[in-house]
Amino acid sequence: MNAPNDFPDGDRRPPRRVLVSGASSGIGAAIALAFAERGDRVAVHYFSGAGRAERVRDALPGTGHVAVGGDLADPAAIPALVGTTVDGLGGIDVLVNNAAVLTGAQPIDAMPYAEWAKVWTEVLAVNLLGAANLTHQVAARMLAQGTGGRIINVGSRGAFRGEPGHPAYGASKAGLHSLGQSLAVALAPHGIAVASVAPGFVETDRVADRLSGEQGAAIRAQSPFGRVADPAEIAAAVVYLASPEALWASGAVLDLNGASHLR
Repeated sequence: MNAPNDFPDGDRRPPRRVLVSGASSGIGAAIALAFAERGDRVAVHYFSGAGRAERVRDALPGTGHVAVGGDLADPAAIPALVGTTVDGLGGIDVLVNNAAVLTGAQPIDAMPYAEWAKVWTEVLAVNLLGAANLTHQVAARMLAQGTGGRIINVGSRGAFRGEPGHPAYGASKAGLHSLGQSLAVALAPHGIAVASVAPGFVETDRVADRLSGEQGAAIRAQSPFGRVADPAEIAAAVVYLASPEALWASGAVLDLNGASHLR
């Protein structure tokens, strides 16, 4: 069995310092695990689930991992969140913008305006503005370190296919993809690569109710594989895009939907 950072080709890669937002469960927890299994040190970010985040942290292989709390919807909270991460890890080499909120359905033809406006504000505050603000603060640290870096955004198939029942979510993810492409150009001269993944349905607790019964069967049938993704499959793609070998994928948006939506 290989020790951390021992690869079959004999290449030894130094551990990186990785911040994963929204990592206390689901896709984020799987991403944290995938980086830790590579030998990296991980900051497991959470908003309100401190206990869950600490359990994820404690279950990661290796040492030096930390759990960091912070409300991404509050711009004033983000500098402290990043500062705590830097204090815990000694710097940041990789940022994964995974944190997102998904509210109940928002049918435009049946939802009162006040509720509609509230949902849009809440979703964009985390999924797009929170990611943009977190990226700004992490990029500033990467620029100060002068060693380059990687920023990977977890977007969604819904940015391209449309989300008629959850338009704020789909729009936020489309904006996240666009943010990544803009920053890929802006940050390339500094050795910082930016890419995104666009998953379809993933087997997580957040969508467990939608994946049960007849509705779940219909969702699985969207893919010719007849299933939805495992979080580890998304995590593997994120780790690849954050690798040195994937520098030339900067600006890309990688579809991870089991051929359920082709573009």
